[in-house]
Amino acid sequence: MAKYNGLKSEITALLGPTNTGKTYFAMQKMLSLESGTIGFPLRLLARENYEHAVRIKGKSRVALITGEEKIVPKQAQWFICTVEAMPTQRTVDFLAVDEIQMCADKERGHIFTERLLYARGNKVTMFMGSDIIQCLLKRLIPSIKIVQRPRLSTLSYIGKRKITGLPPRSAIVSFSAPNVYELAELVRRQRGGAAIVMGALSPRTRNAQVGMYQAGEVDYLVATDAIGMGLNMDIRHIAFAELSKFDGWCNRNLSSIELAQAAGRAGRYMCHGSFGTTGKCEPIDSKVVKSIEEHRFSPVNRIYWRNPYLDFSSLGNLLKSLQIPPSKEGLVRSYNVEDELVFTYLIRDHSIQKKANNHNTIRLLWDVCQIPDFRKQTIEAHAFLLKIVFTKLTGVHRRIPNSWFAEQVSRLDRVDGNIETLMQRISYIRTWTYISHRPKWLSEASHWQERVRAVENRLSDALHERLTQRFVNRHHAFLVSRIMENKDLVVSVCNDGSVMAEGHNIGAIEGFSFQPKDIALSGNTARIIFNASKKAIRREFHRRIQLLEADKDDAFSIGGFSSGDPTRMIFWREFPVAKLEKSSTLLLPKVRILPIELLNSRESARIQCRLESWLKDFLDSNFSALKHPLSRGLRHSARGLMFQITEGLGSVLREKAEAQIENLSIQDREILGKCGVRFGQHNVFFPVLLKPKATMLRGLLWSIFFDQGKIPQLPPVRGVSILIDQKTPSDFYHSIGFFPIGPLAIRADIANRFLEKVKLLEKNNATKVNPRLFSFLGAKGNALAGALSALGCSIDLLSKNKAHYNKEWIASCISNKKGPKNRGKFWPKQKTRGNLEKNNRYDPNSPFFKLQRIYNLGEESEKLKSEQG
Repeated sequence: MAKYNGLKSEITALLGPTNTGKTYFAMQKMLSLESGTIGFPLRLLARENYEHAVRIKGKSRVALITGEEKIVPKQAQWFICTVEAMPTQRTVDFLAVDEIQMCADKERGHIFTERLLYARGNKVTMFMGSDIIQCLLKRLIPSIKIVQRPRLSTLSYIGKRKITGLPPRSAIVSFSAPNVYELAELVRRQRGGAAIVMGALSPRTRNAQVGMYQAGEVDYLVATDAIGMGLNMDIRHIAFAELSKFDGWCNRNLSSIELAQAAGRAGRYMCHGSFGTTGKCEPIDSKVVKSIEEHRFSPVNRIYWRNPYLDFSSLGNLLKSLQIPPSKEGLVRSYNVEDELVFTYLIRDHSIQKKANNHNTIRLLWDVCQIPDFRKQTIEAHAFLLKIVFTKLTGVHRRIPNSWFAEQVSRLDRVDGNIETLMQRISYIRTWTYISHRPKWLSEASHWQERVRAVENRLSDALHERLTQRFVNRHHAFLVSRIMENKDLVVSVCNDGSVMAEGHNIGAIEGFSFQPKDIALSGNTARIIFNASKKAIRREFHRRIQLLEADKDDAFSIGGFSSGDPTRMIFWREFPVAKLEKSSTLLLPKVRILPIELLNSRESARIQCRLESWLKDFLDSNFSALKHPLSRGLRHSARGLMFQITEGLGSVLREKAEAQIENLSIQDREILGKCGVRFGQHNVFFPVLLKPKATMLRGLLWSIFFDQGKIPQLPPVRGVSILIDQKTPSDFYHSIGFFPIGPLAIRADIANRFLEKVKLLEKNNATKVNPRLFSFLGAKGNALAGALSALGCSIDLLSKNKAHYNKEWIASCISNKKGPKNRGKFWPKQKTRGNLEKNNRYDPNSPFFKLQRIYNLGEESEKLKSEQG
């Protein structure tokens, strides 16, 4: 490279910690002279300072030069660049390099060292950075003037804090994309959202994320160590989530100076800053803390250097010139530098050796090797791409074909996909952006610069949108920010229960419970917003208490009845408000209202009183049969029987009430009959309490009283039998009015009918029957067979292939009575034996003809016994 002709140049080093105003001073000095060049370590910083210079001097006089972007007006006087892109051939009055301690960086250090040793301004040369490089600067440049810049604010360590305990305007630092995403998700749930800053983001995306933070849309930032390189933001606290990182070769602990570089971002200008740790990260060692607070670090005693005078006469000579060792003390030759590794890899290729056979093509190959590996792939993968580029450039036209370049760019011009996909496309497009700014490589360079920039901008905007969608809830971030600033929120409740705070929907009141709108919010953030909305929610609760007290009974219900799966919850206007719990009385459980945070005991008692009143009326209405007015006239035995039926929720086994049944008088039987009581062969029951709604209610009351966590399986609606669950107590089936027989529990009235049929079949010595004879049970063959077996019957069921239904069988089973009530019924009830003979259209030889007669005679016999008492 050529040296600047700066023999009279004043060389100054502005050294000190972060937030000392070094960069600001250098920019002001440069703009005060006729011309200048300043180099920054990051494209983002170059862009930020370019915009600052444009505001002062205008677009026509300020240039921006980076590897991926070049804005160079014809009258440009001041050049804002990345260090690698500084125009080394241009003579200027002022020249500066920021973050000069980067000379000690293994990968990029040789570039900074080259600028340090050879780049000069005609009047002023300035280097800014940490004072750890002070001794080495004096050794290499004895005439250099050292100016110490003290920090404008204090930086103090506050230890470890939880994410929820971090103050607003905090930045959380981690060193891998997955960890950054995880932390950002957590901050979103806790505090409404966070901006993201990573080295892999494009400048446009980073600017958008930083702008969102600076505008106060979010109060938190999650970043990698890219935050440490001079980003000027309003950060008050830096929280390290990690103290080690993978540097491309191995996982290592961060040095004190690296930690200080990031921690120093806290506290800008005269505002004091703090730093500490968070999450799973352990507290920082006390010695390291002291060195950061006092900015005392081990000095740099060597920096990386590479020979700037390269020999392009042959591939071998170029390689040798790259490997020349330094002659000055304190310099060490750089190694494992990306461009050198790629060059070494490519020159082994015979096709490359044939093409790179003169000064111009070897220089071209070296220029191609300067293309950064934005994709962060292996050396082999990067070299493969560079080989294609070099081959195109050494073709017939000595240019990259427009068609091929267009294909590469078009392939990336898509904004679909997730964050990782978009970041990958941006890393790929940056390669083509870099190439498009090499005018000699493309026939229409300016066109491709615009095209590639447009694609990168679209991808960057899409990435910013995805990051914001995933990691920011603007509404909640805004609300939390106002609350943290101790500003009152304007909160109102709409007619539909929606709660609005400052025009944002923050949730809804369901019954007497506030539900945040965003279910991903953590309890902490929901609590912050809820506390700020208490007054408005309390007013709404008071209004709802008055509505609840005034509402009619049909506004209340027990959950799950409509679906046949009752729960213990009491609902008011379709919102859960209370729960049923065990009491001393089977027929009247306790009402316990759900916790309502904003109500006092007196207000809660008003709700409980209304719910208890409704529940008593509801149960009295559904079990009114148990309290029939006529039952008051019953005597001792009948009263005892009614008590047992009540304890059984509407039915009782005959064997448990045999003593009371035997002592019933004719008058008691008449009264019980008028009350609705029916006497079966094995049980006594109220038919009205066998209906589906009553069955569900009986099951619910039993499960509450006997501390069953969940109501056992109930029969289907209008079902008359259910398979018995071995884990369910048999008392449950009795309590809902069902009679267990083998594997089946059969409804009390249907169980009597089933037992009568079985009894008649046995009297007729039947050994095999068609299963359709018992179709009224709604049970499958195996369960039916099990029930017959449990009764000790020796009756077998015909298999399906033998149980075909011929015309004679159907005729023997279907009633001859006319009218819709009897059409198609099996075993219709015949009032008299005379009717049977009158309507004798049956086959007299059929066994079912005899069974029908036995069945009717049996009914008459039972009726006679009943009349005789």
